[in-house]
Amino acid sequence: MGTVAAAPGPAPSHTTGSPKLTLFAALLGFVMIALDASAVNVALPAVGRGLGGSTAGLQWIVDAYTLMFAALLLSAGAFSDRLGASRLYAGGAAAFTLASVACGLAPSLGFLIGARLVQGSAAALMLPSSLALVRQAFPDSRARAAAIAQWTMAGAASTAVGPVLGGALTSSVSWRSIFFLNLPVGLIVLAALRRTERSARRPAPLDLPGQLTAIVGLSALTYGVISGGASGFGRPQAWGSVLLALVSFGVFGAVEHRTKEPMLPLGLLRDRVVAVCLAVGFVINAAYYGLIFVFGLFAQDVLGRSAVGAGLVFMPTAVLCTITNLLSARAAARWGARTPVLVGQLACAAGLLVLLLVNGHTSAPGLALLLLPLAGGLGFAVPSLTAMMLGGIAPERAGLAGGVLNSFRQTGGALAVAGFGALVAQHGGFVTGLHVSLLISVALLAATTVATLALPKAGRS
Repeated sequence: MGTVAAAPGPAPSHTTGSPKLTLFAALLGFVMIALDASAVNVALPAVGRGLGGSTAGLQWIVDAYTLMFAALLLSAGAFSDRLGASRLYAGGAAAFTLASVACGLAPSLGFLIGARLVQGSAAALMLPSSLALVRQAFPDSRARAAAIAQWTMAGAASTAVGPVLGGALTSSVSWRSIFFLNLPVGLIVLAALRRTERSARRPAPLDLPGQLTAIVGLSALTYGVISGGASGFGRPQAWGSVLLALVSFGVFGAVEHRTKEPMLPLGLLRDRVVAVCLAVGFVINAAYYGLIFVFGLFAQDVLGRSAVGAGLVFMPTAVLCTITNLLSARAAARWGARTPVLVGQLACAAGLLVLLLVNGHTSAPGLALLLLPLAGGLGFAVPSLTAMMLGGIAPERAGLAGGVLNSFRQTGGALAVAGFGALVAQHGGFVTGLHVSLLISVALLAATTVATLALPKAGRS
């Protein structure tokens, strides 16, 4: 997933509990979210065969989850404060588990997409509240840092294992077993939470009009892109959806401007460092996750690999991404955050150009090798990108900034799945659409790299 949401500060608790058990519950929930998100991609062709879905339908299986995740991240911190992190996490885990069972039982593509909407909403509520629980359970800063490191690495490792596990389950059992796997995991999480500390509730403002208009705008834009790619942008459902998105975003801007406690303070976007960081996060996620969706279909539909074979193609990229995440922190400490962000973007752009060599005769091992520069660049840029953004704002706004950055990143991935999926579905052929997607990504990365170069060189992080 590549997402670490900012969490509210530690809250007083009403009952005692084991810090280790709290960490276990928080970590296991994050593992469930990360596994589900990465495992589903390699199962999409099997879902299409089983439920009769087109490329457009398969795009919605990914985007229904990602869009709700991205939109609700903006308000998740406020929900966590108002309800208490432990209550929100338990509710999110229960909803995620039930939605997973519904996904596994889905009789139709529409039903599956609806259940994925619920999954994405639950994941958005779980992620920041799980991190808040860890902070609450470990008041000592050194112990808390170690616990958060374990939490982060568990998510990264799950993302790496997800495609292989998803492919193995799809090939040996069924794509439905990916979702059923969440049932015992979710029950264990809920059982562990019964013996953990109860979080206090704190007053926090909720910007419901802003949240609703954000969801409508993002959903309408994604639907318009997917619909236009499937049946042409001249049709009413395509241009009408894009028009609805523009109106919704306009209303969103007006709401945020007038609201006393906005979900997204517009003044934050006027800061040059913040604006560049949001653009970089959007583009990097679009390039990586949009293309991972496309290459997952390519490995099976064009190269003829099995689901588990397609999963193995992405295993090296996920492992490399985890390693370069660690190297990024060291580079930022030595040269400042801007340097690894620049190097990461350049590596991503170079990796995209290398991927232009991919065609219908590319072998699966060759594809795995060609994907490595892109993955390495992403992993090297993202941790320092977060540090660069947080370094340019007041500490009391760190939670808000983290949520906004991750929301922009997830939105970039969702829109890229819609746009790149539309391109490969065109009559020019899969490989042609793939190459056009690569060139678009290179152009966007070139623009954000230039914008990053224009920022003042930061000091050491």
